[in-house]
Amino acid sequence: MLSLGILMHVAPASAQELPGPAEETAKEPTKKPKRSRRFLTLTVGVDQDEKLPVKMKNLGRENLKGTWRRIVSVTFSEEINTLRFTPNREGVATLVVIDAKQRVVAEYRIEVRKSRLDGIARELKGLLGDIEGISIKIVNNKVIVDGQIVIPKDMYRIHTVVKQYGDQVSSIVTLSPIAQKRIAEFIEKDIQNPEVRVRALNDKFILEGTVNSDDERNKAEIIAKAYVQPTFLESAIQDGIVRAPRPANDGIINLISVRPSAPPPPSKTVQLVIHYVELKKDYQRGFRFQFMPNLQDQSTLSFRAGQQQDADSGWSITGIIDQLLPKLNWSKQHGYARVLESTSLIVQDGKRGVLNSIREIPYTTAAGGDTGGLVTAFKDVGIATAITPVILGERSDSLSLSMEFDISSLVGLTDAGPLTSRNKITSDIVVRSGQSAAVGGLISNRATTNYNKLPKDVSDNPIISLYASKDFQRDQSQFVVFVTPIIKSSASSGSEKIKRKFRLRD
Repeated sequence: MLSLGILMHVAPASAQELPGPAEETAKEPTKKPKRSRRFLTLTVGVDQDEKLPVKMKNLGRENLKGTWRRIVSVTFSEEINTLRFTPNREGVATLVVIDAKQRVVAEYRIEVRKSRLDGIARELKGLLGDIEGISIKIVNNKVIVDGQIVIPKDMYRIHTVVKQYGDQVSSIVTLSPIAQKRIAEFIEKDIQNPEVRVRALNDKFILEGTVNSDDERNKAEIIAKAYVQPTFLESAIQDGIVRAPRPANDGIINLISVRPSAPPPPSKTVQLVIHYVELKKDYQRGFRFQFMPNLQDQSTLSFRAGQQQDADSGWSITGIIDQLLPKLNWSKQHGYARVLESTSLIVQDGKRGVLNSIREIPYTTAAGGDTGGLVTAFKDVGIATAITPVILGERSDSLSLSMEFDISSLVGLTDAGPLTSRNKITSDIVVRSGQSAAVGGLISNRATTNYNKLPKDVSDNPIISLYASKDFQRDQSQFVVFVTPIIKSSASSGSEKIKRKFRLRD
């Protein structure tokens, strides 16, 4: 009977007679659109949206029949296929929606009431109306704020406003799953790794994929935690009716796996070519005049007196005088020497390479202890080299060289043994492959002049001492160490050229 009453009320508003049974039988059977019949109870000042059961296009006032204009205003949104009812005054009316072929799509019986909660509903609409996804209704003498919000921060605003009205207003607003999905998309975009995927499930974010290291895995989790929104407890959870599990790890489930690291590539080899260049010059000029006769210790002096029988008397001097003839010496001499020594060493990247080129100089010295005697000792001269090359990058051709050079050379031979000079260089430099660098060098200039310097074999008591001399000596020396590193793919690179040079066969 209730359905019949609705049909009888709607029929006059349609302005169209229903076909009789005979006419329906004569026509071909056609597919009719699904008809929806609904009762709407509205409150003045509170809008309500209703979605049409059939997709409609270009819906105008000619498609809306009935007496609805007296109490409500109706607008249509084609994008979401929804009618919005805006109650204006109390009353009862009908609305029939027809399509372009004059077929009934939906029927609505509208009742508009005026409640004491209308003012509260209008205030809530003014305060919260700009929040997308919520609706304000009056149900069971109470204003209900319902819907799903997209922005989590809007929940704070809704809670603050609803709290001001006490028991008159309740909120059952929840966070939309679409918001969780959007947050998951933002997390995935911010991680900036195409192999990492993020999805939202049951208010949690699941990280999946594969990365190259633990640092990348931890970084993705830290970024995800920065996007985690606060958890809003629903009334059922607050009242203890439903117990929600406590989210572990702030709601982030990290399922990212770390890809096993590939074995490191074999280390490259470095050829070190070291050139040691030493240049020496010496010049000596001397002049000496010496007249220093010397009376030796065997000389004697005697006196003899005469007797009566023999009147012979006198005295005599017997002695040996050396260095009686004067000496005149003048000399001039100079020398030139150049030493060039080249060494080559192949070491692995990051390893220490040592190359010593040592020569032993023998000399005779007294043996220690009570036995006495002479023994033969040796003095080492030459070059001791220690270099550690480090390639700065996988694709770089620059190397860092940590070097130590200990250079000793023979200056001369003395009665006490060989006279040597020693120079030591320690340095850290960066050189490109195939280029030479002058690591270190020393330039020495020494000049000596002696005037009237007595020789060692001069007697302490000469008869006559006439001596004049002048000696001039100048020594110049310099040495430079050059290092040339060459990066090679393997230690055997270039060995065939050496074999051909020395005519070596396998």
